[in-house]
Amino acid sequence: MSLQTRIPVVPVLPDSAPFTGEQRAWLNGFFAAILSADQVSAPTALSAGDAAALMPDMPAPAAEAEDDGAPWHDPAMPLAERMALAEGKALPRRMMAAMAQQDCGQCGYVCETYAKALADGAESKLNLCAPGGKETLRMLKQLAEETTTPAAKPAAAPAPSAAVSYAHEPHAPAALGTRENPGEVTFLGRTRLNKDGSEKETWHIEFDLAGSGIDYVAGDSFGVFPVNDPDLVAAVLSALHAPPDFPIADKTLGEVLSREVCLKSAPDALFTLISYITGGDRKAKARALASGEDPDGDAATLDVLAALEKFPGIRPDPEALVECLEPLQPRLYSISSSPTATPGKLTLTVDAVRYEQTGRTRLGVASTFLGGRIAPGTRLKAYIQKAHGFALPADLSKDVIMVGPGTGIAPFRSFLHERLATKAPGRNWLFFGHQKRDTDFFYEDELSGLQARGTLTRLDTAWSRDGAGKVYVQDKIRAAGPELWAWLAAGAHFYICGDAKRMAKDVEAAMVAVAAEHGGLSAEAAARFVADLKTAGRYQADVY
Repeated sequence: MSLQTRIPVVPVLPDSAPFTGEQRAWLNGFFAAILSADQVSAPTALSAGDAAALMPDMPAPAAEAEDDGAPWHDPAMPLAERMALAEGKALPRRMMAAMAQQDCGQCGYVCETYAKALADGAESKLNLCAPGGKETLRMLKQLAEETTTPAAKPAAAPAPSAAVSYAHEPHAPAALGTRENPGEVTFLGRTRLNKDGSEKETWHIEFDLAGSGIDYVAGDSFGVFPVNDPDLVAAVLSALHAPPDFPIADKTLGEVLSREVCLKSAPDALFTLISYITGGDRKAKARALASGEDPDGDAATLDVLAALEKFPGIRPDPEALVECLEPLQPRLYSISSSPTATPGKLTLTVDAVRYEQTGRTRLGVASTFLGGRIAPGTRLKAYIQKAHGFALPADLSKDVIMVGPGTGIAPFRSFLHERLATKAPGRNWLFFGHQKRDTDFFYEDELSGLQARGTLTRLDTAWSRDGAGKVYVQDKIRAAGPELWAWLAAGAHFYICGDAKRMAKDVEAAMVAVAAEHGGLSAEAAARFVADLKTAGRYQADVY
């Protein structure tokens, strides 16, 4: 726009222009000030584009307020649906939609604050969302490219590679016992919770916190820095045809593969590297895998070792390979002990993950580290991840309803021991479920003792493999509908811990059904009732 062509009139931005009220007032005042009043015949509207052209230094308007309710914030919703709901939103909101929606804290944030930190340039690492995996990382890389366009605000920095870096940026010292400054705890031992005949391997894990600087409350999570399985490390070294003492900066290749990098899902960057050192059809295949395609239908099974074995004969430079791998992230577990009942001690309830895939046993890196590879007396780095909206009510007289099948019982064991130690007068109701009562009834004796002492008011159990039909905790919730509704009507707080994609969704549906049937609400009103419980902090979830 040429200013001279508009000089007879004062441009006035319409209310519909995509600027804030403050920006609109500033612009209107600016135009009024630079134009002489005796040259003015009448106000006229100015386009948003013209205004932006005249004021290139004016801060860009916010595309939207962040009070949209984040309708994509559902861990059971597929990524494509989440991104569709966030389409047209500001960059931080779309980045939030790309997250796994679990608010698990493994990234050091919750989904919303991690997204904002990335969009603002305050956080450079795009690969911190462990539950989101490759899917989230790919989408974040795509979204981060927007921060390098001319229209992006200056504060946003270009997204760096997700590769491992051995350069350390200076930062203010973090408090001891946090992810940035972990403390050292002592591993005391493990006790298997399943009896003979169980299909699962679940461990009660104990730590001594003496000298660690770690302090926690019921509801917090415990972050463990694991070590990769030595047999897997040896197999990767063999596939690389490289010795374990090959130097990588001030470490050896064996040390880096053991403690620094993730050997689980093969990252896109690894396939890009492979495409550079192979040719023909193999080059095309590696490029396809790097772009998220699945040419052989096996992409989901390719960890780092399987990726190297898929392209036999390649000899990638070990340092180049390490730069392509993702950092080995700490793993978070719900704490199953009470700091009031057992000060200085901390326990976890951990399923050891083992499964067969493509003719090889795959291991959960941290779960098998804790469940078998670490010896009692070992010191290891750990930290506390403070709970985000998952805590006992401050009013000890409030009733508490807890739903925790499998290892989801962990925080509720903590809650029950805390309620006992603090002599909380509120009632406590636990729903617990697993496969078989005879082999998988975790902490059965403890729970019986808590019932005998009056701390555990009611215990409902569900066993999915004991009868002709499978019974789950959500079935028990529906069956207990009348009394459950009475507890909720009296102000009870409701908690759930466990699988985010299936169990938590089914439990919420059961809660809506209870509200409709026993609260006399319509389906819409029942859904709003559960949503209002969440808003009020009376429906809290710790899901993974």
